[in-house]
Amino acid sequence: MFRSLRNAVRLLAIARTLARHDALFVLERIEVAPMVVLAARALSGRRAEGRPGQRLATALSEAGPSFIKLGQGLSTRSDLLGEEVAADLSELQDRLPPFSGDLARATIEDEFDVPLGDMFRQFDDVPVPAASIAQVHFAVTDDGRDVAVKVLRPGIEEAFARDLDLFLWAAGLIEAARPEWRRLKPIEMVGTLADSVEMEMDLRFEAAAAAELGENFEDDPEFHVPEVDWPRTGRRVLTTARVNGIRIDDREAITAAGHDPEAVLEKAATSFFIQVFRDGFFHADLHAGNLFVQEDGSIAAVDFGIMGRLGPRQRRHLAELLAAFLERDYRRAAEVHFEAGWVPAHKSVDAFTQACRSIAEPILDKPQNEISMARLLAQLFQVTETFDMEAQPELLLLQKTMLVAEGTGRKLAPEANMWFLARARIEAWVADNLGAEARIRESVAEVASTLERLPRLLDEVEKGASMFSGGRLELHPKTIRALRAPDRRIYVRTLWIVILLVGIGLLLVR
Repeated sequence: MFRSLRNAVRLLAIARTLARHDALFVLERIEVAPMVVLAARALSGRRAEGRPGQRLATALSEAGPSFIKLGQGLSTRSDLLGEEVAADLSELQDRLPPFSGDLARATIEDEFDVPLGDMFRQFDDVPVPAASIAQVHFAVTDDGRDVAVKVLRPGIEEAFARDLDLFLWAAGLIEAARPEWRRLKPIEMVGTLADSVEMEMDLRFEAAAAAELGENFEDDPEFHVPEVDWPRTGRRVLTTARVNGIRIDDREAITAAGHDPEAVLEKAATSFFIQVFRDGFFHADLHAGNLFVQEDGSIAAVDFGIMGRLGPRQRRHLAELLAAFLERDYRRAAEVHFEAGWVPAHKSVDAFTQACRSIAEPILDKPQNEISMARLLAQLFQVTETFDMEAQPELLLLQKTMLVAEGTGRKLAPEANMWFLARARIEAWVADNLGAEARIRESVAEVASTLERLPRLLDEVEKGASMFSGGRLELHPKTIRALRAPDRRIYVRTLWIVILLVGIGLLLVR
C-alpha cells in the first residue's frame, strides 16, 4: 500500500512536469490513471510550442536521468507512440549539468583508497560534456599516458532505483488495465531498461564490453577501441586510453583533414555491419559524440555503456530480412518473420507479404540517400496489433541504433546511404552464411550440441525413473535397467550417421 501511494504521488509530480510542456498525450494514450492526468492538466494548463515528440523530450530531460533513459528506450517504440514522436525522442540528448571536479576526485580516491596524485600526474577538473550517469575527465597517468577517466555521478544509484520502481509499478498498471497491450511487454521493457542501467552503473561491465569489442577488432586497422586501463578501473571509475580525432559529424573538419566523407561513412557502416552480423555484439549508442575520425582515417569509438547482443539465429533472420527488402522480395521478407517466430503461425503469409510491400515501397522508392532501413523496421513494428507480433527487445535496441547511425551518416555524407555502401558485404555474408553449406554446418552444430547434452539428459531421465518407481507409478524393470545403463554405442552410431549426411550434403552443394 505504501509503495502504491508513494508511486501515485510521484506519478502526479511527473504528470505535472509533462503538463508544463504540454506532453500529457503520452499518459492519455496509455489510458491509465486518468484522474492523475486531469489533475495535472488542471494544475498547469500551459501550451508549449514544438512537435509533440519535441515537447515530450524536453519534459523527460527536465524529469531527470532515469526519464532520459526511458525516453531513449521509447524512441524504439513507434508502435506505441507513432513514428514522428519516436523519431523526435531519438534525438533526446543524454546530457546533464556536470558535477564538480572535487566530487570526481573524491569518488576516485574512495574507489581506490589512495590519493589521486598516486595515480595521475595531471587531472582536468573541468569535464567533457556530462551525461546522465557519469562524466569524463581527461588526465595523465603517473607514468605519462594520456587517458580519459569516466566517473559515476554521485547518488545516481539511489535515484535510478527509485525511478525504476515507479516505472515497474506503472507497467504493472498498464498490463492490468489494458490486457491487449501485454503483447507489447511493458513489464519486460522496464526489466530490459533496468538491466541495462544496472550494467551502466557498474563501470567494470563497460570496461569488459570495451575489451571484448577491442578484441573483436584487434586485427582491423579501420576501427579502433581504446585500451582499458584496468588498474585504474573499478565499479565507479573507468579509465581508458584517450581518443584524439574529429567528431564523425564534422564534415568540414574531416574534409579539411584530407579524408573523403563517403569513404569514412563506408568504414563506419562496414564496422557496424561486422559488429552486428559477424560478432553479434554491437555498440548500441552510435551518436556522433561517440565516434571520431583519427589522423589515419580510421574510426575510433568511445562510451561502451550500452551494448547489444544477437544470437546466430537472430543474425541470420535479420540478414535475410535486410537482403529481402533490398531486393524487394516481399514474400521472402514475410516468410522470415514467420520462420523467426515474430508473427504467429496462424496469421496469413499472403496478408503479411502485402503489409511488407505497403511499408517498404514508399521508402525504397525514395532517392538512395533518403532510404532508411531503420524507419522501415520501425513501420513494420507498427503493424504489430494487426498481426499479433510480440515485441523483440533485442531488435528494438538494434532498430534504435540503426536510426541514430543513419542520422549520423547523413550529416557526414548527405548524398550517400550507409546500407548501400555496405550492400556488397551484406550480400557476401548472406551467401557465406545462409547458403546450403552454411545450413548444413548449422545443423551439424545443433546435432553435436544435442549429443553433448544426451548423457546429462539420460541421467535426468534416470532420476525421474527412480522417483516413479518409488511411488504409485512403476516403470518396467527392463526400462529402468536400460535407463541406468544406456548403450553408449548409440553415440558413436549417431555421430557416424551425422558425418555421412554432412558428406553427402557437401557433395550436393558443390
